[in-house]
This record gives sequence, structure tokens and C-alpha cells, in this order.
Amino acid sequence: MQDLNRILRIKLLTMLQKINETARFLIEKYGNKAKIAIVLGSGLNDLCQDIEIKQAISYAGIPNFPLSTVVGHEGNLLFGKLNGVDIVVMQGRFHYYEGYDMKQITFPIRVLKAMGIETLILSNASGGVNPNFHIGDIMMITDHINLFPEHPLRGKNEDMLGDRFPDMSEAYSKILLQKAEQIAQKHAIPYQKGVYVGTQGPTFETPAEYKMFRILGGDCVGMSTVPEAIVAHHAKMNCIAFSIITDLGVEGMVEKVSHEEVLNAAIVAEPKLRLIVKELVKVI
Repeated sequence: MQDLNRILRIKLLTMLQKINETARFLIEKYGNKAKIAIVLGSGLNDLCQDIEIKQAISYAGIPNFPLSTVVGHEGNLLFGKLNGVDIVVMQGRFHYYEGYDMKQITFPIRVLKAMGIETLILSNASGGVNPNFHIGDIMMITDHINLFPEHPLRGKNEDMLGDRFPDMSEAYSKILLQKAEQIAQKHAIPYQKGVYVGTQGPTFETPAEYKMFRILGGDCVGMSTVPEAIVAHHAKMNCIAFSIITDLGVEGMVEKVSHEEVLNAAIVAEPKLRLIVKELVKVI
């Protein structure tokens, strides 16, 4: 048992060293004025058009960073201003189905925290299982159901990163959700609220699985976001997340879907979500 604890401790120290090394590299190169970070998932990549980009670096040039392998995820870290507010943007994320483990997937979130980021904005494309949803809807995530086979907090805990047993009753900030709703209402942007089901992928869901997720209490399902939200909450960052409903898996309406169709559906809804995010960073 002592040998196991020693091995776990060494692994933890190595992870902390990598987090600090990467954060130090980025701060020395680009500074750390930003308090808000945005993860651009499928469907929000065009937000880059609204960003006054000061610096951009490929993930390949960042020490210890994984590499994004998914179409539509550019794989760059951007430093700049959005609506006059300093931000850091992950132009592409990492997924469990790419072969990464949970520590690798959430490593950038740890680095962002070490750089001084206080608020994390997440986005994704997802399949709707709520019969009241339509393709192109924006759903503000109020909660999630974690069905990933591995947990990002598994292993020896380091108290300086967060609590051993974090309370998850408010993984997604109610205050930020309220602000986002007010912005959407101000601009007459229709939106939904609901529960996101996180799965490992990479297959899209079967009709039976869609039905199961709805029975469990889910409103949409996707292959990301949950690990990042858990680690952000563990690190005591404020978090808000948005899903663009790009396909439907409601009973009697399940149709064949492809990644290309998902991206195309996300592009249609993306301008509305861009507007919400642009105004949200001003009021955080």
C-alpha cells in the first residue's frame, strides 16, 4: 500500500509540475491579464471573427499540451479581446474518444486556472432527446449526467487543486445562467435550458440509447464538456456551458446523422450563440 501511495504521489507531483511549467511558459510569453476563457466546440468556431486576436499559438507549440485531431477543431490557443474584454480562447478541445485519458483532456483547464482564469465558458454541439427541442436550438446547460467510463478526479487528490469530494449541486453557475438568459431575452433569441448527458463516443447514439438518455432525465447528449466542467468546478472556477442542438433522437424521429451534418447544423445557429457570448463577457 505504501508503494502504491508513493507511485500515486509521484504521478501527482509530475502533473503539478507540468501544469506549472505550461502556465509559466504561457504567462511569460503572452501575459495573464485575462480572467475569462472560452472553449470553442463544434459550432462556435466563428466567434474568432469577433475576437481582436493579439497572439495565437498552436497547441503543438505549447509544452505538455495534447493535440486536437477532430475536424472543426483548429487546435490553437488565442489571446485577445472580445467586446473589449481580455480573454483566452481554446480553438478546439480534446475528447475521450480520441484516445486521451481524462487527465490529458482536462489538463488545459488546470493550466487556465493556474494562469488566473476565473470564469470558463464552454460550448458544444449535441443531439436533442427532448421532444420539445428543434434542430438549431440553443440549450443553456443547467446540469449534466456523467456517463463517461473514467472520472477526471480519479486518483490521489491534491488539495491545492481542489477538494477531494467536491459538491456538484451547482456545477454550472446560476448567476451566469441568469445573465445569459437576460441577454437572450433582450435580443429575442429563443433558447432552451436542460440537462446534458456526456458519453464517450465516437459513435452517435442508437435509437434505444436516445430513449434511455431521455428516461434518465437528459435533454441532449454529446461527447465532451462534462470532464471540463467537473475540473473547472473542482478548481473553483465559475462555469457556464451552451449546447447547439444539431440533430434529434426523440422517439419516432431518429434519423441517420454524420459529423458533417452536425457541423452544418451548428453553423446555422452559431450567430445567435455568438451574440450571447459576446455580451456575456461584458457583464461577468
